[in-house]
Amino acid sequence: MIESRCGILCSECAYKEQMGCKGCLHIDKPFWGDNCPVKNSCESKEHQHCGQCGEFPCALLKQFAYDEKQGDGGKRIEQCKCWMQCS
Repeated sequence: MIESRCGILCSECAYKEQMGCKGCLHIDKPFWGDNCPVKNSCESKEHQHCGQCGEFPCALLKQFAYDEKQGDGGKRIEQCKCWMQCS
């Protein structure tokens, strides 16, 4: 089951309950800012998640996945690959 556009597992996110976040699949604006460039890019191309994009993994997704402070070491990229195999 797809949980996000970028591969983050919302079900494992500590902020989901704390912030009342329903996940980017179900919101217009993220709780942490005005918009999410990954979400916007994915949705503008009418993809369910980044793994469906011909540019996957793009520079923007890599930037988020490997960000020193908020990245996950590429786990979200691997998750998108898993979702691609399941669909």
